[in-house]
Amino acid sequence: MSEWIKRTMAEEIRKRIKQYPILAVTGPRQSGKTTLLKTLFPDYKYVSLENPDYRSFAQEDPNGFLQQYANKTILDEVQRVPELFSYLQTAVDESGQMGQYILSGSQNFHLLKHITQSLAGRVALFRLLPLDTQELERAQKLPANYLDACIQGGYPAIYHRGLDPTDFYANYIRTYIEKDVTELINIRDINNFRTFLGLCAARAGQLLNLTALANDCNISQPTAKAWLSVLESSYLVFLLYPYHDNFNKRLVKTPKLYFYDVGLLTHLLQIREPEELAVNRLKGNIFENFVIANFQKFNENRYQHLNYYFWQDHNGLEIDLLLKTANAFDLYEVKSTQTLSGALFKNLKHFTELVEPQSVRPHLVYGGDQSLVRSNVRVLPWNMV
Repeated sequence: MSEWIKRTMAEEIRKRIKQYPILAVTGPRQSGKTTLLKTLFPDYKYVSLENPDYRSFAQEDPNGFLQQYANKTILDEVQRVPELFSYLQTAVDESGQMGQYILSGSQNFHLLKHITQSLAGRVALFRLLPLDTQELERAQKLPANYLDACIQGGYPAIYHRGLDPTDFYANYIRTYIEKDVTELINIRDINNFRTFLGLCAARAGQLLNLTALANDCNISQPTAKAWLSVLESSYLVFLLYPYHDNFNKRLVKTPKLYFYDVGLLTHLLQIREPEELAVNRLKGNIFENFVIANFQKFNENRYQHLNYYFWQDHNGLEIDLLLKTANAFDLYEVKSTQTLSGALFKNLKHFTELVEPQSVRPHLVYGGDQSLVRSNVRVLPWNMV
């Protein structure tokens, strides 16, 4: 077994343990939350509320439970005991102690709901996603090319335990995804949900058409919306929203669908080998998903609170990723090709002209391995984002 891969988020958590009475770490199952917290805070007691004994104690006698675990305690899967949150509020208000409790959980919907209701202003909230490229590079685990990286994905267990990605993701879907989904909503036919999951994968990097998705899965639109919401709250997928300003009124206003982990995405698409990905018709979408999910991971890991968008007009001109700051637009075009050509810079040039005199910082992320500046655009290889 290899050593623990250091997480970028660790430093951000350390900073805030002295500033807030409660820290909360959410994220998908198996993203490394428990390992991270136990490694960072070995002096904290660890209590998992997945354990029926601890759970019944917390449910039946919340005051007694919190008296027993009154100081420096990690409460894992805390959303399992929702009645505990009000008691936690009282406990930290009375003690005035910083870093008294660390909460973690994998069901964002329930955890955020209870934090908002009971612990607002008392908690620093973090989201730990699967490993990003910089974390893998630092640990000397990053694959040599993006094709391999897209097959392996970023779940820590694949690297810690040397697991075969096909085995890991097949078990992950059965053990965690279907388990969480059936707990959150009543799904009568799990095979129908698997079909829905696969259809979402086939639409990664594309504009979300909920009606078409529901029709293809033979379910109602409200059902498709509910199922998609569960995938979002379990940190499996996210929606990237379009940026629109009054410089152009004919803009797309539909979000795009992405997966947080590209290894899960390729598995759902039944792509098992890098050679299969190299010739797959969805290679461009998968590479785009890989890059954009990586930016989302950087954002969470560094606690930056940035809002990323894409931009697209009705003529099909598009910027894959956009960040608006006070001083400029940061633009990112994402192309899986390893060969640079003038056509790759067309959309960046068009947007730059459209927003003049506003300042623009254009970037092209591609599947090659060179970092350079071309046509006033910073060109970045896949392993530098």
